[in-house]
Amino acid sequence: MRLPEYRAAAESLVEWGQMLYTRGLLAAREGNLSVRVGPGQFAITPAGSCKGRLTARQILLVNERGRVLAGQGQPSSETALHLGIYRHRADACAVVHAHPPVATGFAAAGRALEAPVLPELLVELGGVPLAPFAAPGSQELFESVRPLIARHEVLLLASHGAVAFSTLGLEDAALRMEQLEQAARILLTAHLLGGARPLDPTWLRQLARS
Repeated sequence: MRLPEYRAAAESLVEWGQMLYTRGLLAAREGNLSVRVGPGQFAITPAGSCKGRLTARQILLVNERGRVLAGQGQPSSETALHLGIYRHRADACAVVHAHPPVATGFAAAGRALEAPVLPELLVELGGVPLAPFAAPGSQELFESVRPLIARHEVLLLASHGAVAFSTLGLEDAALRMEQLEQAARILLTAHLLGGARPLDPTWLRQLARS
């Protein structure tokens, strides 16, 4: 058991869980966050917890099968989603699942955020596809994102929410979730104003070559 790394990860999960809660990217007991601590070990938020009031003592350490190695209580109901991402993306070191309201509105409407209308959306997030619906907390939820995670690190979950993971760390994954919500707000505003205009095709070709 990697206790020093586990404790450091717990503090980070508390910090960024509070950020997501404060920014309104998850509410009440929604959402879950995790960090890869070491080979086959992951720190994850507990089930049914308000991320705005988490303490480091509530964070659990689980193995690749979801068995609790340290901490009290039950790990997140979406543990299978997190572990599936870590299993199929060996470079992933942090996962954030949240329900950012505007982005989740797009997911509920069955609309991906892939249109070439925002440079930041394409450059920073690579476009955000929509995974088909699967029941929250089920193994099928991971199966719904599995075909997408080889090329995308930020996804909408149909009629559910969003997931972001990162090869850089928890801060990057959390900020990607915030970026997703910002892009969704801009696109919704553009829609209300008559629709977003596509980016210049010449610039898009240059981006594709870079």
